[in-house]
Amino acid sequence: MIRKYQPADCDEIVNVWSRASAVAHPFLSQDFLTVERYNIPNVYLPNAETWVWLSDGKVIGFISLLGNEVGAIFIDPTAHRSGIGRALIHHAQNLHGDLEVEVFEKNMSGRAFYAAMGFIPLLQKVHDQTGFNVLRLRRVAEDPQRLNSTKHH
Repeated sequence: MIRKYQPADCDEIVNVWSRASAVAHPFLSQDFLTVERYNIPNVYLPNAETWVWLSDGKVIGFISLLGNEVGAIFIDPTAHRSGIGRALIHHAQNLHGDLEVEVFEKNMSGRAFYAAMGFIPLLQKVHDQTGFNVLRLRRVAEDPQRLNSTKHH
């Protein structure tokens, strides 16, 4: 079930991020991850629109948005490939239309997910804080009018 983030979700969000980031970002330094662990509750969550996926009353995934920018999407590794990430992307797209995201080039699981979701590359650049390459991707919203018109032909 998807619902809007509540401050009481913060610890669970940090735990999901920590477990998922260990899988997706083993190349990131401990110093960088320590700063991110601080930034999540103190900088990112207060400034983002965040939605959580609950299972048995616990947060097992979340997506944070800055307008149409996916600032973060993390799913607990025990729930990977269960459709939660797909559902969160669709929810974000229903709210904001076209989506953009940056993903580390070395994050192969994240890149595979975004490719499967139809995100296309826009550009590559160096991530200032880590020195690693990131890819900027875009997923164009499906136009319901266009979809309806193609069904009738």
